[in-house]
Amino acid sequence: MRSMCKTIEKVETNMAYRWFLGYGFHDKVPHFSTFGKNYERRFKDTDLFEQIFYCILMTAADRKLKSAEHVCVDSTHVKANANKRKFEKKIVHKETRAYQGRLQDEINPDRENHGKKPFLPDKFDKEETKAIKESTTDPESGYYVKDERTKQFAYSFHAAADRHVFVLGTIVTPGNTHDSQILEPLVEPVIEKVGKLEAVASDAAFKTPAITSYLFNKEIIPALLIHALAQKKDSSANRTMYTMNILIVTFAQRVSY
Repeated sequence: MRSMCKTIEKVETNMAYRWFLGYGFHDKVPHFSTFGKNYERRFKDTDLFEQIFYCILMTAADRKLKSAEHVCVDSTHVKANANKRKFEKKIVHKETRAYQGRLQDEINPDRENHGKKPFLPDKFDKEETKAIKESTTDPESGYYVKDERTKQFAYSFHAAADRHVFVLGTIVTPGNTHDSQILEPLVEPVIEKVGKLEAVASDAAFKTPAITSYLFNKEIIPALLIHALAQKKDSSANRTMYTMNILIVTFAQRVSY
């Protein structure tokens, strides 16, 4: 349902909804504006809903319904309620990648071991800028371009789920945030709240050296899909690539230390 107003209408007329929420047949359901005011006044800048989320996860874990050893990570885009033609062009600073600090710590010792001069600190401190389109209707969204036909302001919904499709963690970002920048901040809370992971499976968008290094350092086996040979006309090569992808996913589901 797209709005709280529609949700309340369902609760008022659907007995299954009333039963689930604990409302009797003649009980009055709160006005939909009550929830909007609470979101803005009582629950803003709190982690209440995150606490409820993890409480539900712990209940599933206590009943042996959840298995967090093997986790799948993926992202999807959700169109923002914003006209793609109403925007302002802005110059913004590029965000520092999550692994930038580790990269700096590793490069200079490696250069010294190979008899090269270490980089000066200011080499890593340079601020880079980029031009973006910012929606005048919804500035928090990001301009997402998939192909010539798919250009829109959107949000990216990133989720980590176990083999039983229980969602273990989520992050919502502007639609122009690349998937590979989100794996680390997505996996870290899952490890903290749920426990040690054995393997993480994801699609080719997450297949970067930095992510692989991060997972290995955490003693987590990465199962990252490789790009299909879409441009190749040789069908046997495509079948081989498809088989390799299936084997990688199977490996992530079956492997154990």
